[in-house]
Amino acid sequence: MAPHFTTPLIMLPLLAFAVLRRVRSQFGPQPIRRNRMTLRIVIFAVLGCVILAASLHNISLLGGIGGGVIAGVALGLLGLRFTRFLVDPVKGDCYVPNPYIGTLVTMLFLARLLYRFAMLYPQMQDVTGATPPIQSPAIGQSPLTLAIFGLLVGYYVCYFAGLLMHHQRVLRSRPGQPV
Repeated sequence: MAPHFTTPLIMLPLLAFAVLRRVRSQFGPQPIRRNRMTLRIVIFAVLGCVILAASLHNISLLGGIGGGVIAGVALGLLGLRFTRFLVDPVKGDCYVPNPYIGTLVTMLFLARLLYRFAMLYPQMQDVTGATPPIQSPAIGQSPLTLAIFGLLVGYYVCYFAGLLMHHQRVLRSRPGQPV
């Protein structure tokens, strides 16, 4: 098999699995897992800082990621407002996220990723180099791509931090519970 076919054959199933897991986690009661949520906050914050640092050289890129983060935080706060909290007898403390907001953020990111992949696909197929390079910017050089990535980062950092703060308040209000 040609080497330029192996990357999509490996990456597409992994991407499909990740998206399926993410969308599935937007429906029904989800257990509050403090360590996982904290790890996700750290990972998203670090990725956001790395991309932010890489975009400091161009004001349009900086505006894209900054605007995306601000919009993501606003969506995260809106998502927290529509999130319900409950205690499940089997799962323990749970939250029920609003399925529309989280799915919207995930689908926007996926749509932008697929669009960028479709734009770069002809270059990946041409092993001879005869296809002229596409004039669109690379993945990390598009303000729209960085805005959508910033939206994703802002949403999940704000949403998971809000869930953890709410859960901490719930634990403090329970009598006899260790915090």
